[in-house]
Amino acid sequence: MYAIVDIAGKQFKVTQDQFVYAPLMEGEDGASVEFDKVLLVDNGGKVEVGAPLIKGAKVSGKILGHVKGNKVIVFKKKRRKGYKKRNGHRQDFTKVLIENISN
Repeated sequence: MYAIVDIAGKQFKVTQDQFVYAPLMEGEDGASVEFDKVLLVDNGGKVEVGAPLIKGAKVSGKILGHVKGNKVIVFKKKRRKGYKKRNGHRQDFTKVLIENISN
């Protein structure tokens, strides 16, 4: 069984007992969260598609922690001008354990 869920504007394909690195959310470690924007549910070959959402379907999970992603290097250069700029960025994520999918 899996579901397609909209979490903070991004779509994730989730199954039970799976870890998801979602965009940063409010909440402490160990807090439970519910996602009610379920777009699709597959229950053993029986696919239910929402238009745009499935009414009554929910995905519940637990926040395991707030982490940072890998560093992305941003390098700008203009040739023959002596201009070089190096910058880095690390995106904040929330690690969520998917506990239950109900429809």
